[in-house]
Amino acid sequence: MLAKIASIGVLGIEGYPVEVEVDISEGLPSFSIVGLPDLAIKESIDRVRSALKNSGFTFPRKRITVNLAPCDIKKEGPAFDLPIALGVLQATSQLASRSLLGTFFCGELALDGTLRPVTGILPRAVSVGKILGREFVVPRANAFEAAVVQRVSVYAMKTLMEVVRFLRQELKRERIQIDTEKLWKENGHYDGLDFRDVKGQPHAKRALEIAAAGGHNLLLIGPPGAGKTMLARRFPTILSSLSLEEAIETTKIHSVCGYLTHKRHFITTRPFRAPHHTISDAGLAGGTAHPKPGEVSLAHHGVLFLDELPEFKRNVLEVLRQPIEEGRVTLSRAEASISYPARFILICAMNPCPCGYLTDPKRECRCTPYQIERYHSRISGPLLDRIDIHLEVPPLRFEEMTQGKTEETSKAIRERVNHARQLQRKRYKDRGPEFCNASLGPKEMSSYCTLTPEGKDLLRVAIQELGFSMRAYDRVLKVARTIADLEGCDDIQTPHVSEAIGYRTLDRTFRKFS
Repeated sequence: MLAKIASIGVLGIEGYPVEVEVDISEGLPSFSIVGLPDLAIKESIDRVRSALKNSGFTFPRKRITVNLAPCDIKKEGPAFDLPIALGVLQATSQLASRSLLGTFFCGELALDGTLRPVTGILPRAVSVGKILGREFVVPRANAFEAAVVQRVSVYAMKTLMEVVRFLRQELKRERIQIDTEKLWKENGHYDGLDFRDVKGQPHAKRALEIAAAGGHNLLLIGPPGAGKTMLARRFPTILSSLSLEEAIETTKIHSVCGYLTHKRHFITTRPFRAPHHTISDAGLAGGTAHPKPGEVSLAHHGVLFLDELPEFKRNVLEVLRQPIEEGRVTLSRAEASISYPARFILICAMNPCPCGYLTDPKRECRCTPYQIERYHSRISGPLLDRIDIHLEVPPLRFEEMTQGKTEETSKAIRERVNHARQLQRKRYKDRGPEFCNASLGPKEMSSYCTLTPEGKDLLRVAIQELGFSMRAYDRVLKVARTIADLEGCDDIQTPHVSEAIGYRTLDRTFRKFS
């Protein structure tokens, strides 16, 4: 007898329908799974057999063939345990076929029939939601994650027996529902992080505000203890809040990686990822034999912070080029080629020299010019050109650390950032809500970044005297456009260009060492 059960697979961060076909026929007892299953799916043979027996059902001693369609896409993970078990029950007439119509199933089975959570439930639920009027049965630990998709009727189950009783209508149908507005109020804030905790550094705060307003990448350069990491960790608090669409897309990435928990089943704040400098290129961009999202994708719609930038391996830093330019990273392997979204703001921090005290007025730098040159050469010129703002962060004086002045809060800064972003959304309304000044291409720049004759003369001098590349020239224009937006100006004026040129510290101060 043949049974068909509806399930959902995951490719990248998108779900796709999978039809689990179970055929039971006469012959020598066997159990085989086809349809490009991975090792975890092949091992479900033993899990399903034990779960059925320990749940009180009869396991047939016949020839069992399971097909996972479509057969040209590799299937991964134990999420098909539950639909395979239900298919066996339906094919042996232990479960009526009508009870499974219009319902999708996902879940890993323990040997005693308990349902265990699986990764990637949110992209699966989004895929189910595209089919109107569908139900989705998931393990109880995954229920709140799936229930974020309002169009799907999510039902949480603890065991295989509970699923069978649910399908036989022996249990009350209690759909899991979530109040997204309440979820946002409870979790849509950054605990303990605020710019009012940062003493002094008004120049650095101004640069971070510009970076947030225009979506610009930023490099902080200063001696140890100047506050670079403290400033970077508070940067997400001045970014505009996540929209529901952005939150779902971000959560899908974390769901596929298995980083969601029962307490944190939905991402409501912009992610902040700070990988250690020993990370590999596969860890940063994503990879392994089966492509998985890396840190650049986990930082999607948020911030990627690279502390001690020159300590990262050069080949690791070079993989940032494509994500920075395109907002996506493409992983090509023998089995598949998958693209993951990776639109983030890059914040980097570094010392000015190996010892860290080249720009410190109190402590003497003992590094030789060769050591400084070698230290800076770890960062390629093309990567530096892709960082819009280079900012020198000086050490704090004692008076600044002990002053009783009340610093500006993140909320006050975020209001100005939101105002500038609103101007950009209105200006670039045909390009989508995520489009900002940092995303401008050559065509848009010619339309929205026009300069006065004085501004052109100033930029000409900068190119001739400081050796700006054409990419650096474009970055200066984009930053100047953002500065003008923060001040509410339609045109880019000379002071805006002058300030933007000032944010090319490496071009002005350290070019002689590189």
